[in-house]
Amino acid sequence: MFGLIAAGIAGAAGIYSHVKARGFVARRLRYTSIVERPLLGVWAGVGAVVVAAPVVAVLPIVGAGTALALGAGVGTGVALGVQDTRGPTKFLED
Repeated sequence: MFGLIAAGIAGAAGIYSHVKARGFVARRLRYTSIVERPLLGVWAGVGAVVVAAPVVAVLPIVGAGTALALGAGVGTGVALGVQDTRGPTKFLED
């Protein structure tokens, strides 16, 4: 039962981090030069795993899988957010 709960938490953390990272990169980092780096998504994902690993180590239900799901979500969100910056600017009316 706890394994199913942990898998649900890991999935939710991965999806939430993906959505937030993609939106942040598309909105806030659009006009910066950092989005031109080719491995930005990989480095952001690795950084998220490194930051999340000590946190999930002390939590009772979640484990290393949650940290990996969070890192994968951030990495893919940043990578797709970079692709969103290459398109035309989206205004609130669009």
